[in-house]
Amino acid sequence: MEFWQVAILALAGVAAGWINVMAGGGSLLTVPIMLFLGIPGTIANGTNRVAILAQNISAVGTFFQRGVSDIRLSLSLAAMASVGAIVGANLGLQLDDLWFNRILAAVMLVVMIIMWSGGFSKKDTAGGGTQPQRLLLGHLLMVGAGFWGGLMHIGVGLILMPILHRVLGLNLVLTNMHKVFVVLVYTPIALWIFAAHLELLWWTGLGLGVGNALGGWLGARTVIAQSEVWIRRVMFTVLSVFIVKLLFFS
Repeated sequence: MEFWQVAILALAGVAAGWINVMAGGGSLLTVPIMLFLGIPGTIANGTNRVAILAQNISAVGTFFQRGVSDIRLSLSLAAMASVGAIVGANLGLQLDDLWFNRILAAVMLVVMIIMWSGGFSKKDTAGGGTQPQRLLLGHLLMVGAGFWGGLMHIGVGLILMPILHRVLGLNLVLTNMHKVFVVLVYTPIALWIFAAHLELLWWTGLGLGVGNALGGWLGARTVIAQSEVWIRRVMFTVLSVFIVKLLFFS
């Protein structure tokens, strides 16, 4: 790729990294840009993992520096998600563009229904705390979230956040912290599977990753600094915009 193309991806990565940490769905910005630049869908799906890895290293480091961590719970959740990610990544190698869009549209609509049903209502956010609830159910659901993350990753944050916040009952700061940790653990596994079968564009991924890392750092600082109401508004806005884009402009 030419320098200007890598520069565009790096700038898109800043926005995507911030969105991914705040709510999820940033890959709906970066993957379509890679497709627009002529990168095949499966290659873009795999290459995007390089940037996701850089972003979550940055975000997790920022959360830890600010004293926001629960390493034991993060590791157990990540272990379950990794099981699903192995299966998902292997299936992701076989996806064509038509099924890519169909599956993504279905998941986005399910997440929207969950949120409309009160998944992030005022009552739920007010009850969010630091002690997890329904641990067994939360860990089982992580297998499914990891499967989606391995399959195509796009919008995985919008799946992880209802699990962490609504099922486990964690406040939105801890929800975001666990989310980026889980993604950080299973992403190298998915990346290895894609790299073993495809010729990934490593320099493209690294250019995108520089932007994602900066965006992840900014997103983590924003999550810690802002109120839960503000975070919730970002989530609803991002989800609504991406569903409209997927259904009418893909």
